[in-house]
This record gives sequence, C-alpha cells and structure tokens, in this order.
Amino acid sequence: MNETGVAALKAALEADPANEGLRMVLVDMLMNMALFDGAETELKAALVYNPNGEHLKLKLAHCLDKRGNLDGALTILESMALLGAPSPDAQIFKARLLMKAGKISQAVEEYHSAVSLDSQVADDLLARKLGISEHGAARMDKQNELVNGRLRAAVETDIAVPDMDIQKPKVTFSDVGGMDELKEEIRLKIIHPIHHPEIYKSYGKTVGGGILMYGPPGCGKTFLARATAGEINSGFMSVGIADVLDMWIGQSERNLHEMFESARENTPCVMFFDEVDALGASRQDMRTSGGRHLINQFLSELDGVTANNDGLLILAATNAPWHLDSAFRRPGRFDRILFVPPPDLFARANILRVIVKGKPVEDINYEKVAKKTEGFSGADLKAVVDMAVEKKLQVAIKDGALSPLRTDDLITAAKQIKPSTKEWFATARNYVLYSNQSGLYNPIREYLKL
Repeated sequence: MNETGVAALKAALEADPANEGLRMVLVDMLMNMALFDGAETELKAALVYNPNGEHLKLKLAHCLDKRGNLDGALTILESMALLGAPSPDAQIFKARLLMKAGKISQAVEEYHSAVSLDSQVADDLLARKLGISEHGAARMDKQNELVNGRLRAAVETDIAVPDMDIQKPKVTFSDVGGMDELKEEIRLKIIHPIHHPEIYKSYGKTVGGGILMYGPPGCGKTFLARATAGEINSGFMSVGIADVLDMWIGQSERNLHEMFESARENTPCVMFFDEVDALGASRQDMRTSGGRHLINQFLSELDGVTANNDGLLILAATNAPWHLDSAFRRPGRFDRILFVPPPDLFARANILRVIVKGKPVEDINYEKVAKKTEGFSGADLKAVVDMAVEKKLQVAIKDGALSPLRTDDLITAAKQIKPSTKEWFATARNYVLYSNQSGLYNPIREYLKL
C-alpha cells in the first residue's frame, strides 16, 4: 500500500512540481519506510522552489542524520544559523547532533540558547546526557573536569536508557545492486537458518550469529544490513555510537545491555552496528578504563553469557577494521568477516538502475555509464545521479517541462566526481603490506592485485 501511495504522489508531483504540501507528504512517507535517499532527493527538489524554507532545511538535516551523515546535517544547521536566528527546535536538534559528535560544551551552549527562547522545547533526557541540572548549570564532579568528552560523575539510578526504535524495513536484496557473493554469505549465515530451522538444528546450528563487513565508505554496507532484515521480515535495530555512549560512568554499558535485551525480546531481530570500531576499538590503544569496560560488556553480550542470543542476528560495519579489537574476530562473535569492495562493472550498472528507478529516464545505456565510473562506490554513483538530476531540475524550471535523464547526462556528471574510495585504499594498502600476519586483509590484496 505504501508503494502505491508513493507512486501516486510522485505522479501528482510531476503534474504540479511546486506543490510543497504534497511533496512533504511524500517525504514523510519515504522516511517512515526508511527510504532516506528518496526523501533527501524530494527535499532538495522542494528547496529549489523554496530555497529559504527553514522547515525544509531542518527536515533535510533530520533526513541526513537518519542516513548517518552527521557532518552533512550539522553543515545545514550551521548554514541556517548564518542566515539568521534559527528556531528553538532547530537549536535543540543541533545540540543533539553536537553531542553525537562529542562536542559537549558546544551542545550545552546550543541547548541553553534554545531553552532561553522557548522553554517548551526543553528535553529532560538530552539535558541529563549533557550534564545540565534542573537549575540550568552543567554538572561537574569535584575536580570539575572533562574526560574523553564525557563528564566524570557517579552513576545516577534515575538516568533513563534511550528507547531504541525497532523498524521493519521494506527494502530487500532485490533493491541491492550487485554484491552477489555477500548476499550468498548472508543467506547462508542468517537467512537460511530462519527459513529452514529444522535443517540447521539437525546439525546443531542455532539461528543467529554475527557478520562483520569492512571496506571503503559508501559501498552499501548499511543498506545491505537493512535489506537483510527486509529479506526475512524481521525487526531491525540500528545502533550508533551516540546511542550507546553516555557521560555518566557505567551508563554506556547499561545502554548497550538494554539494547541487546530489547532485540532479544523481539527476535528474530537484526542488530546493526555502524562504525563498530568506535565502540570496539583496540583495548591496547586505550589510556582509560572506561572504554575497556564498554568493550568487555560488548563481548559479553555477543557471547550471550547471561542471555540467549538465539534468533538475534548481528551485523556490523567498519571502514577501519585495523582499529577493531581482535577479540571481536573470535569465532562465535563475528565469525564471518566480509570485505565489501566497490561495485564491479555489472554491479555499478545494476546500482544505477536502482537509483534512477521512479525518475524520468530515456534510453540510458547503464553499461556505458558503468564503464566511465571505475572505482566509484554506491554513494559516488548516487552523487552522479543527484548531480544529473539537479541539472535537469534547472532546465525543467526554466522551460516549464520535465526533461528525462539520458546517458550523456550521467556521463557528464560522472566526469565531475572523483571516486571516494581511492583514499581508503591508499590507507588499506599499508596494512595489507605491513600488518597482515593473520591474513585478514587478503581479500584487499587480491582486489588490489598486490
């Protein structure tokens, strides 16, 4: 039904592209379906007609945050501040994003500014996380110092554990272009045990386990995790560093435990940890005990020491596997470690087909465009299509008629974008050559043909 509604709204907008109310209904529908890429495209289209719409910019910032683009969301909020006094709602959201980025003092300042303008926007949970007391002052310990961006303080029993939203993604493997080998690995480890539990039980295999995906950014690790949940119609919980870390001692471990407990109560459930190295960095590199305690808690939850993890499916992604504590790679935790390379020629053509779906197109030679985008990630290909669409929007507004995307439009846009994966491979090459005693990075060696 949602897909039908989306199609109907898009058809209506083709006839009336300046109808902001209609477009915002479509945006809300897309965001509820976790189709944040589509929502971002629609919001950018709305801003073409209303470039000063603060509500549109704020919605776009929320959309980027949902996609995990923290820097992009903050950039939009900063630009809003430069153009004039932002709304208190925007300031509260900015405070929340600054806290995610570890900029506690700036977040506190932004929070105070918002509440001083409108006391109705006060957020008790956010205030507690920022160390703001009922009287508005930031709470400090006896030594009045910040440690690793978190205030040193004793655990308070009334600190609330954040509620985690367990979603039901609509995307499936059919929406993921390429990545066939990865899909097959995930089917073997996660999907087949759900669909054929009796066969796995006969061999003593439980339903559940962990898969760690690593590779350059923008190659579809997060989208693949969502599609995995959609493929088995399970719950999906996306866990980020800001959802876990807390400035109060012991609270981070409690947050992580409660998230695992919530997932266990809603099995089958896919828990996805993006940038998992931020939560599971090597303990050898840590100077304080707080981080070590959190990693120990994480390992304990993966092992299911005090709970049953049957039906709990854990996917994690990292762009920096060399920073992840080696204990996570032990069998029984993340016992499948998969390299996610940039898409090959065939995959790039399929990804382009998926990205332009629903847009006006005409005679696109996807294979020809794919040949011109060697080394591009999925995110880079999305940027190519977005750039081509923006050019078409300018023409459509000027001529008053829609102009379809063509092959040359995409190739022209591709020439203006540099593949973002090159920098990652430059770093990865050093680890392959000088720190690969375990053979972990052999897939990268094969990809680079070293």
